[in-house]
Order: sequence, then structure tokens, then C-alpha cells
Amino acid sequence: MEEKQRSSFSGRLGFVLAAAGSAVGLGNLWRFPYLAAKYGAGTFLIVYVILSITFGFTLLVTEIAIGRKTGLSCIQAYKKLDKRFSFLGWIASAVPMIIVPYYCVIGGWVIKYFAGYLSGAGSKISSDSEGYFNNFITVSESGIASNPMFWFVIFVVLTALVVLFGVEKGIEKVSKIMMPVLVVLSIIIAGFSLSVEGGLDGLKYYLIPDFSNFSINTILGALGQLFYSMSLAMGIMITYGSYMKKDVDLEKSVRQIEFFDTGIAFIAGAMIIPAVYAFNGGDPEKINAGPGLMFITLPKVFETMPLGNFVGALFFVLVLFAALTSSISLLETVVSIFQDKFGWGRKVTTIIVSLGVIALGTLSCYGYGPFANVKLLGMQFLDFFDFISNSIIMPIVAFLTCILIGYVTGPEIISEEVCISSPFRRKKLHKIMIKVIAPLLLLAILISQILSYFGLITI
Repeated sequence: MEEKQRSSFSGRLGFVLAAAGSAVGLGNLWRFPYLAAKYGAGTFLIVYVILSITFGFTLLVTEIAIGRKTGLSCIQAYKKLDKRFSFLGWIASAVPMIIVPYYCVIGGWVIKYFAGYLSGAGSKISSDSEGYFNNFITVSESGIASNPMFWFVIFVVLTALVVLFGVEKGIEKVSKIMMPVLVVLSIIIAGFSLSVEGGLDGLKYYLIPDFSNFSINTILGALGQLFYSMSLAMGIMITYGSYMKKDVDLEKSVRQIEFFDTGIAFIAGAMIIPAVYAFNGGDPEKINAGPGLMFITLPKVFETMPLGNFVGALFFVLVLFAALTSSISLLETVVSIFQDKFGWGRKVTTIIVSLGVIALGTLSCYGYGPFANVKLLGMQFLDFFDFISNSIIMPIVAFLTCILIGYVTGPEIISEEVCISSPFRRKKLHKIMIKVIAPLLLLAILISQILSYFGLITI
């Protein structure tokens, strides 16, 4: 029987774990360690934490409060706040629709590697990790197990199954299992990382601030990482906020989401930096970002560890859980948008949206193989979708949200919603951030990303 009234999380724990699961994704694991290593490690950590409890808090509490106040997903939510800003809901809704297909493609890569380590093929993967990865994504080998489309579809199906079961029985239940396991696995792998020769020197490098590396790029790097990591300006937190009960302490929930996201990012650094630092002979410059770190560098590092195949399997199941909790929130957001707009049932909507994800994701899946010669703005499909969503649309959505709340509805609309469940302790901080500081920082993110794309600066 289809749902006739809006779903909800059972309570604060379910909401926090689901929202934290959305925030904790691939960005924490393959970009945070790289940026920390690049910008003086401990220095970067200090900047990141300060931004998390100010800038991150402001945007997070704003989006969740919008969702809970309106009880709607982003298209309808912005319209309900002010009809003149209904266009913003449409722009925001485009973000998860663009991201979820290519994110699921990367999720498929993770399943492929997990299956490889599980079958004992760790040595094969690490012996020519660059060739192994390139052959896979370019579809250079025959056989269904060598085809990225196969693994991509598996990941989409896993994501869709959770969303099919709904908010409480699907998303909440899975998050309550995956998030604690993810934390435990992170700590175990960090232990293995520190056990390698030179690992403790890597940990010292990671934890001790080096202010000689501090620059404006340190702030921009931390700012961008935090913004993308917390699932902001994607409609996700508005959607999850719409499932939040009125008696749940909203501000406390946001603090706990911040703690989870920052904590996992910190552990990811401890998990990756010491081992890679030791493997590269103490050269932090060789700690790269993105797929190169996860699928090329780390398999080489695992091979040097005792029980390397086991550690590799543990690592990729951890990455799989992180990717799944984020993809679930992305797909749920899109499903919620279509449900609110067309009044469809959850099962029908999930199936239709999932088929759309597979269709659009095929471009990214084969973008390095059969479609390699087709480029947008000089980029492969996956890179283009990532750039246009993360670097352009999301900062614009967040900036306009600040304008809407700061100057059109007034920040009181947020503080009143927060105060339904508890006193708003950071009310003054929220007001000054939403009206002045956050918009300026969001413009800095947008401008720096565009300049970075044109090669004028490096972040």
C-alpha cells in the first residue's frame, strides 16, 4: 500500500544518523586527506573545524529548518516560503538529479574493487594499479565483470531497494546499521595505517600544525570541502528536514551531524595520510586526490601492509557504506521531489527515477570508454556533471538561499522553527552569518572554483 501521508524519522537518532550518512561520503575519504596534506595538516584541521561550527552550522540549520517548517521537498518548499523564489527550488532540485547518476557510477567502481579484494585479487590490483583502474573505466577488457555498467547497475539497485522501503523502514534502519559500522571500520583501518613503518611519523605530520603552509587557499580549500561534504544546497537537508518531527531538538541534531561529518573526515585523514606518507618516503606532495588516491595509490599501500588483502577489503566495504548512505539521500531527494510534484506513490516513483538514473548514468559510465571522444567544456561526462553541479549550481543555490532567508523572509523564520523544539543558542551567530558572512564566503567558493577551472589558481 502506497504512503498517503508524509513519512518521518522515528526520532532524533534516526534523523541524525541518516543526515550524517548523507554528509559522510566519498568527499570525506578522497578529498579531505589530500587537502589536509596539502595545507599543513593540523593547520587545515583548525580552519576546517572553525568553519564547520560557523559557516557549516548556519547553512545546515537553515536548510533543515526550511524542510521541517514547510514539510515539503525543495521545489515546493522554496515556493511556500516566497513565490518569487520558486525558481530556486527548481535550480536546487537539479543538483541531486545531476549528481546521483555519476555518483552511482563511482559507487559501482567501489563495488568492483571490494569484490576484487574479497576474492583475493589484491596483489593483482596493486601490481599495476594504474593499468587495472584505467582498463576498467575505459572498458578495455571483455567480460561482464570487467564492464563498469554491470557494477553501476548493481549499485543503483542497492540504493533503490533502501529507498523503496521508505524513510523509517529503509533509510533510517540502514543508516542505524551502516553508520556505526563505518565508524568502527575507520578506526580499525586507521590502526593498520599507523602500524606500518613510518606511520607514526605520518601521524605527526597530520596532527601538528604547519603554519608556513597557511594561505588564502587553505581557507578556500577548507571552505569548499566543508560545503560539498555536508550535503548542502542539494535539497537533501530540506528533504530530510521535512521528515523531522517537531519535537526533535533541531539545533542539537545539527551539532551531532557536524560532529559525525568532521569526525569521519578526521579519521579518514588518520586512515590514509600516515600510510601514504610512509609509502612515499615522507613526501606529502604525493598524496593525491580523487579516484587516483582511492583506486591507484591506496592499493599499492595495502600491498605493503601485513594482511594487505584483508585491509583492502575492509577499506572498500567502508567506502561502499559511505557511498551508499550518500547515494540513498540523493535518490530519496529526487524521489521526494517527484512525489510532491506529481503525487505519485513511493514504489512507482522510485522505479521510474532509478531507470532515469541508469539512463543518464550511462553517459558517465562509458565516458572514459566508448564515449571518450565526446566532451563538454573540454571535460568527460562525469567530470562535467561534477563541475557544473558542485562548482557552479550549488554555490549559487546556497547564496540565493542566504538572500531569501537573510533579506526576504528574515532570519526569524528559521529561529522560530528551531525554537519549537529548544532554545536557539546560536541565534545571533546564525543571523550575522546568514545575512553577511555566509553570502561572501559562498561567492568566494563560486569565484575560486571558476578561476580554478580556467587554471588561474590551484585549490
